[in-house]
Formats: sequence, structure tokens, C-alpha cells
Amino acid sequence: MAHGFSALKEMGLDAYARVFSDAGLACLVYDQRNFGASEGNPRQEIDPIAQMRDYRHAITYAESRVEVDAQRIGIWGTSYSGGLVLMTAAIDRRVKCVVSQVPFISGLESFQRLVPLDQHGAYFERLAAERRAIAAGAEPTLIEICSDDPAKPFDAPGRRTWRYFDGWRQRGVPWENRVTLRSLDLRFDFDARPFIPRISPTPLLMLVANQDTITPTDVALAAFDSALSPKQLELVRGDHYHPYEDGFALSSSVARDWFLKHL
Repeated sequence: MAHGFSALKEMGLDAYARVFSDAGLACLVYDQRNFGASEGNPRQEIDPIAQMRDYRHAITYAESRVEVDAQRIGIWGTSYSGGLVLMTAAIDRRVKCVVSQVPFISGLESFQRLVPLDQHGAYFERLAAERRAIAAGAEPTLIEICSDDPAKPFDAPGRRTWRYFDGWRQRGVPWENRVTLRSLDLRFDFDARPFIPRISPTPLLMLVANQDTITPTDVALAAFDSALSPKQLELVRGDHYHPYEDGFALSSSVARDWFLKHL
């Protein structure tokens, strides 16, 4: 189990792990590389392909534990890592069950949804300038992830994300509101769509929020449609963060039951 874009394991994953472990499931929970308690540089950089490989490294480590049945390993991911587990399950047959919650599916698709067409040129030039600067020896540029900008609607993706992340920070979680600019460039490497039809015969549970504007509902549903059986869709009412908050009891229990059924 690992969290999504920049989030740390203390931001709710312990609660999911308790639900799973109370049912007799051993849980390996970790921070993504370059974040939180994990090592790696540059700090605050998100490389989706490296993170996907790290799920496979985590499986290898789990196999070495005497508490773990190496023939009954499942993976769970949410948001950014919700897409990572889809890719991992397609190429690592040690995975016997997968749960993908409000998954991020495609960096390019998300870019096209969120960035207006007239801003594309400036966006790509900024990324290109960062590549040139790093090649010349500069340190990676750090940028804000989200902000509580009153000029935007309260339910706008940036402000809604701020409310979620800052709530954890106020509870003492050392989350930092910054990632490297290169993380946005690396995000274009993220595309789970070609992998999804190849997950079968590994059982797939996908939990999708019906008002999700951060990992858009229709993109997630189209991804689920491309998966082969065995699969199950859990469509919940609410936005991207609903499964972590008011919908936690449901999201954790359906995932637990899926693992218990198929592991």
C-alpha cells in the first residue's frame, strides 16, 4: 500500500491498514520514494514509472517476510497510486488481487482536461526550460501543489485538494506543499490504459467517485470498461476525497472483502 500524488502514509493509510489487518491481512505500508520516511533524491520528485517499479520491489520484500504467504499477495492504491497498481498488476503475476481507488489513469488525458488549450505552449516551454536548466547543473525547481485561492470556487480541484492536505498538516503530518517542476514533465509518462486489459485473470476491484474532477469519473469508468473479468466496480457518491473521509467505512470494507474473497 502506498498513497497518491505527494501524500504520506500517515494521511489515512494507517486507517485502511487497520481495517485490513483486523481481518487477518498483513499490510506493508510505505511512503513513495523521495517523500516522507522513504529515501531518494531529488526530494519531492514524483516519477510514476519509478513508483510503479517500487510496488514490485515492495512485493519482493513482502515475499521475504515469514508472516506473508508469497502466493497470496494483493496490492492497493489510491489516486496516483490507484493507477500505478493497475500497471503493476498487469505485468507482475505475483499479484493475485488488486484494488484501485479513484485512480489516476493518464497524465496526458489529465493535462488536456485541466490545462486550457491556449496555455499549452507556455506550459511545455516551461517544462523544456526546466530540462535545459537541470542539464546545465541547476537544482530542480520546486512548485506548489495546491493553494487556497479565494478567487477560485471552493470546490475547484486546487482548493479541494488544499482542504484535504492542509487538514492533515494541521494534525501534525509533515506534508510539504511542493513538488519538483519536473514531476509535471514525468507525469506524461503515466498512462495505465494500455495495461488495463492485461490485468485479467487477476481479480480487479475499482472504486470510482461519481463527482470526481481530479481523476475524472468518466475517464476512470472508461478504464474499467476496458478491463476483462474478473472485475467489480464500486461507484460511490461524492468527490475525489469522499472515500477517505465520509466514505471511508464503505471504501475500506469493500476493499477488505475483495481481498478476503480472492486471496
